Amino acid sequence: MLDAPAADLELMTLHVARSEPAADGIQLFELRHPDGAELPPFTPGSHLAVRVPTGAMRNYSLCNDPHERDRYVIAVKREERGRGGSVGLINNIAAGATLEVSAPRNMFELDTRAPEYIFVAGGIGITPILAMIRYLRAEGSKPFRLFYLTRAAPGTAFLSELANPAFAGGNSIVIHHDEGDPEKAYDLWPIFENPTRAHIYCCGPRPLMDAVRDMTGHWPDKAVHFEDFGSDLVRPRADDQPFAVKIGPDGEELEVPVGITILEVLRAHGRKLPSSCESGTCGTCRTRYLSGEVDHRDMVLTPTEQKSALMICVSRAKTGTLVLDL
Repeated sequence: MLDAPAADLELMTLHVARSEPAADGIQLFELRHPDGAELPPFTPGSHLAVRVPTGAMRNYSLCNDPHERDRYVIAVKREERGRGGSVGLINNIAAGATLEVSAPRNMFELDTRAPEYIFVAGGIGITPILAMIRYLRAEGSKPFRLFYLTRAAPGTAFLSELANPAFAGGNSIVIHHDEGDPEKAYDLWPIFENPTRAHIYCCGPRPLMDAVRDMTGHWPDKAVHFEDFGSDLVRPRADDQPFAVKIGPDGEELEVPVGITILEVLRAHGRKLPSSCESGTCGTCRTRYLSGEVDHRDMVLTPTEQKSALMICVSRAKTGTLVLDL
């Protein structure tokens, strides 16, 4: 789940055809057009912005086959310590209700030119990857391997389907439960030790993505793709300090307090800037900077790109002042 801005979205009202558990703490929602009409097409890795009962917009990945035009399927993890979006959906939206949603958008695009794929999913991060696998199975050509890592079987969405050998269709699917014990974590290093022509797609909690990023540093940048499911990127850290930003060398110096992002400060001072996920994973708010030492906290920019750009929704300054090229 990622945040979505309410502005600049054209919403359609869809009928909730199904609302049922997909696993412990995870609810599946099937959405259809109330008149039975075809829905806007989507590509593997796409998400919907959904207006939740609190009135906020939240993004949820589509997990059904992109070839389907009659329905959208999302799976929502109940986040008791979240901001109420998932809890409101699961508690209040039953079959027969309606939801306002955006047309699908994709910031985790599957590169269909790749000869093969390695998928790593952590928990609810299986949702966009499942759509990718369904697409590849329907196309019937590209090989893939999936490493699906969860805490325990009861909380593993789509477990029976993915554990069925027929679903793999000759490809490799590994499902691993660590029972919350770090000593039982799955060792991915043998998978990534020697680069291949495969493209890697990883979605899940920040620690998993950090580990995969560390293990794939010797792979080509364009072959490794991430999408975040969680708010670890935007939570204040214990060592965070206030800092300043300037819009150009001669611009006004603006303070960025602890717990407030550069994007929020600039908006408060009248700058209307594009954004979408606001968690450092989509790339929409990418901004050039002219000087300063950046604490990069996104999951998008390569080391080369970080020398001149940052994501203003999550990144901060390590020291001093950041001068932005706006």
